[in-house]
Amino acid sequence: MDNVCHTLVGVAVARTGFHRKTALATSTAVIAANLPDIDVLVFATDVPSVAFRRGITHGLPAQVLLPIACAGFMWWLGRRRTRKDPALRFEWLLALSYIGILTHVFLDYLNSYGIRLLSPTSPRWFYGDAVFIVDVWLWIVLGAGTLFAGKARPQYAVVALTIASLYIAGMLLSARAARAIVRDAWIARSGEAPRALMVGPVPLNPFRRTIILDAGDRYYEGMFRWMPTQIAFGETATPKNDSRPEIARASEDRRVHGILIWARFPVWDTREVPEGLEVSVRDMRFRALGRGGFTASTIVPR
Repeated sequence: MDNVCHTLVGVAVARTGFHRKTALATSTAVIAANLPDIDVLVFATDVPSVAFRRGITHGLPAQVLLPIACAGFMWWLGRRRTRKDPALRFEWLLALSYIGILTHVFLDYLNSYGIRLLSPTSPRWFYGDAVFIVDVWLWIVLGAGTLFAGKARPQYAVVALTIASLYIAGMLLSARAARAIVRDAWIARSGEAPRALMVGPVPLNPFRRTIILDAGDRYYEGMFRWMPTQIAFGETATPKNDSRPEIARASEDRRVHGILIWARFPVWDTREVPEGLEVSVRDMRFRALGRGGFTASTIVPR
């Protein structure tokens, strides 16, 4: 999820009553709710960003250790302050840190970008395909809850978090059901199961989903809709273009390899250039983003 949503979750959690139990409750909750995204520092290096993002700082070891580091830092920081009301309580800072970081990882799991939950021991990606990465409805619910809660009415924060949780649960159930329907429809149409399938969320409309289906040597795109249930596949498919021998050589390039670590539905493009063959790779999920670390290319000499 985006950092606006993470921040609103942190504030809402603090406003449920934690701000009365310890000093620096809101600051701790907000920092913890965004802390796994410290991996954005990779943008300052020449490491392919998508090869590193949502990996080690979102994995199980980080979920254990980052809250301790966050609570320890906030405890050290709070000991230096002069105001003593409310008192600084490490156990509540630690609880807020765990809540913030665990909710961050869970929220990131919900979208189609995914997380590497088992990093660094495994590179496997996990995808919820349930909630779009920027969800305005969560902004509205959480924002209203924190606004009305203020510092004296925690029930509004509790209600906001409850509504947000029910919405997320509904989107998870919707994603699972839609995936099963699309898979069965494809089997009925083609006679075989797809090699991979995404029935992912779209902006604003929780009743529509976008489809990407791996049919072996090509991808099919489509749209799924609830009420009434409808499935529409595009008339044309996108070839993977992964059969040329130059593809294997291009995969050895560090930038291309970085994209492949992250890519879920990789698509290859080639073109002749004076130096040889230019090979580019992108992902069907974000194929409209031709820059910003979502694609890579290299030249394979003749």
